[in-house]
Amino acid sequence: MDVTALTISEAAGALQRGEMSALAYADALLAQAEKAASLNAFIHHDPEQVRAAARAADAKGAGGPLHGVPLALKDNLDTADMPTTGGTPGLKGHRPKRNGPVVQSLLDAGAIAFGKANLHELAYGITNNNGGFGAARNPYDPTRIPGGSSGGVGAAVGARIVPGGVGTDTGGSVRVPAALCGIVGFRPTTGRWSSAGVVPISHTRDTPGPMTRSVADCILLDSVVTGSAATVAAASLKGLRLGVPRAHFWSPLDTETARLMEAVLARLKDAGAILVEADIADVARLDGEAGFPIALYETVTDLNAYLAGHGSPLRYAELVAQCASPDVAGLLQSLRGEAAIPEAAYRHALGVLRPQLQAAYRDHFRKQEIDAVVFPTTPLPAAPIGDDETVALNGERVPTFFTFIRNSSPGSVAGIPGISLPAALTAAGLPLGIELDAAEGADARLLAIALAVERVLPKLPAPTFQRGGIA
Repeated sequence: MDVTALTISEAAGALQRGEMSALAYADALLAQAEKAASLNAFIHHDPEQVRAAARAADAKGAGGPLHGVPLALKDNLDTADMPTTGGTPGLKGHRPKRNGPVVQSLLDAGAIAFGKANLHELAYGITNNNGGFGAARNPYDPTRIPGGSSGGVGAAVGARIVPGGVGTDTGGSVRVPAALCGIVGFRPTTGRWSSAGVVPISHTRDTPGPMTRSVADCILLDSVVTGSAATVAAASLKGLRLGVPRAHFWSPLDTETARLMEAVLARLKDAGAILVEADIADVARLDGEAGFPIALYETVTDLNAYLAGHGSPLRYAELVAQCASPDVAGLLQSLRGEAAIPEAAYRHALGVLRPQLQAAYRDHFRKQEIDAVVFPTTPLPAAPIGDDETVALNGERVPTFFTFIRNSSPGSVAGIPGISLPAALTAAGLPLGIELDAAEGADARLLAIALAVERVLPKLPAPTFQRGGIA
């Protein structure tokens, strides 16, 4: 049995039944981590710490639902036993006094922290080309980005180093790397998972979320964190109404992406789903006008509050002065100057524009009588590492950041749940994801639909590590 291929649920079951020890499982994953070390998926990874935790799990015996299962934790999630750097040099020695609530829930359920995963610096980007800790690499082609900002978790789970992990998502930072690394990524309704104990961007928009290789594993991690049901029955696709919002979400797409995503729609239709072609009113404008004023304004106050709350001598200006990634440093330094978001603009975005976007989604789900909308998670497959500013889309150079988050951003700003499922491989062997978004609070229904959709999608092969010098 190749234990690196096990899902969280499969591994947990085998450990609970005594079919393998936590130490033997950890050793197999550590060997895989060494094999895939060139992916640079982790900022902090201590094999002996992992082995010690596995021995302790074996000595304790079968316990919680995650007993002995190693998970990757994005390095902006507070951990007491490992540094929490936020992917930025100014926090290189930062050691929180306690675990964040999400991390604590996972450990209480028996999980083992396998390491702190690489991320785009301060979670403020989509490539995971980190100037301070190096670029994380896509397991299907190490010359390509894994997506961001949770790219290290995406790479580690996609590479079978760990069966799952937890990232954070402000505008697509769980779903985009999930799509590009061929795994499942779930953004819960904002507030369903606690964002306490997270190096923040925006308290209005931030949420942790699970990154796994199956929808069932997302459900399992969600149940551990929220106390919800650990099992969810798959929805029936027969007669299920799924919205297809062509404007904004389906155009423009990379030509091959468009063809493969249309094939996904055909699979859903053949399985009995009713595809409702209708657009979400004013979604692009409201997302554009609300999203960044909220995030950029809250970043300054939220980071200062985080630093002060942890007793750090640093404040926003000192932290940002040490940023090593040019894109992050330039943006965050500007937020204290003339380019800073005026409070009036922030209040308007938060109090007027965001509620209008939320209402547009509520009206859309109600009027169209749909359970979810479906669209490509990203408009194109993973870009080459180094395409930080612009990327090629059908022969034109377009902004990298805004292009990759175009489809995931509106739901993030509205705070609704979304899940990306692996859906196809391009001719070059790069994964593509399909996203499903549901109404606010309809997380259980969305997961039930995702279980059903997952069954009609092709199962992607594991990466081979034969590119980019990895063998």
